[in-house]
Amino acid sequence: MDHAPAVRITYCTQCNWLLRASWMATELLSTFGSDLSGVTLIPGTGGIFTVEVDDNSVWDRRRDGGFPDIVTLKQRVRDVADPDRDLGHGDRSRPAAATVDHSPSTTEDT
Repeated sequence: MDHAPAVRITYCTQCNWLLRASWMATELLSTFGSDLSGVTLIPGTGGIFTVEVDDNSVWDRRRDGGFPDIVTLKQRVRDVADPDRDLGHGDRSRPAAATVDHSPSTTEDT
């Protein structure tokens, strides 16, 4: 790579999505390490949750329908940041069309 890409995660403070955004940032840094120049968390409002690599949108909650599972997010970041990178078992364990888990929670309130 000629330069290390930068990731920006913009999250809604009104919706309390900081924990989700920081967990995703940690996962991306654990996977890509110093191959990224950094992951920046940007507070926003109005239900926003977006992930960008440099100037490329890789996830938008409204456009893509919810939140990405972490494997999908890593694949999308990889596709922009380092297309030749093998993500290991995450690349091989899922069908290509799987992007978002829309299934209802299986836990019940007691």
